Amino acid sequence: MSLLEVKGLVAGYGAVQVLHGIDLSVDEGQVAVVLGANGAGKTTTLRALTGMIKTSGSIVLDGEELVGKKTDEIVRRRIAHVPQGRGTVAQFSVDENLDLGAYIRSDKAGVEADRAKMFDLFPRLAERRKQAAGSLSGGEQQMLAIARALMLSPRVLLLDEPSLGLAPLIIRSVFETLEQINKEFNTTMLVVEQNANLALGIADSAFVLETGTIVASGSAEQVKNDDVVRKAYLGY
Repeated sequence: MSLLEVKGLVAGYGAVQVLHGIDLSVDEGQVAVVLGANGAGKTTTLRALTGMIKTSGSIVLDGEELVGKKTDEIVRRRIAHVPQGRGTVAQFSVDENLDLGAYIRSDKAGVEADRAKMFDLFPRLAERRKQAAGSLSGGEQQMLAIARALMLSPRVLLLDEPSLGLAPLIIRSVFETLEQINKEFNTTMLVVEQNANLALGIADSAFVLETGTIVASGSAEQVKNDDVVRKAYLGY
């Protein structure tokens, strides 16, 4: 059974409709990716899932309908969102950003245990824990954004273009860490990404979005071997 089930999702900005009734699902403990070109509606999908824009249709998390709920209510149901452009608080230290990620939690011992896990996952952050987030490199800021989201102890982790603006070696490291997080913590993920090869490499399932409509879906292997997807996104 799917942990996150989306049906007939319609969303947009003002009079402009961007998503035209999309369906997707993510099973517990699995990684699903949404692929698509710029303007396909990938970021809008994540914003709709977190209640940031006007949405209709159905978004069900573990049996509970989320459409109509405010963003803070959705966060309290432990859906964590790593936005495009990272979204860390530049003037706050690494430690303070991690505290922000855990702001709804009252289990102090658990929070400190998770902080230690984050520093194990991202040793560079441990070295810079008192440093302002804005002074970190782009790769370090992306690590911090992921770590901050994980401090929520999320049921579902949403990631918007985690490779954006990063050097190739850093991108590979980020995706290796995401795969490690999924395997070690059983974290369910929905990843929006243009780098199809890397995203499909860590995914269980995939959805291809074009102009607000899902045009292909299936297991990561099925989507990878789809002729149209290969030519459009994988370059062979």
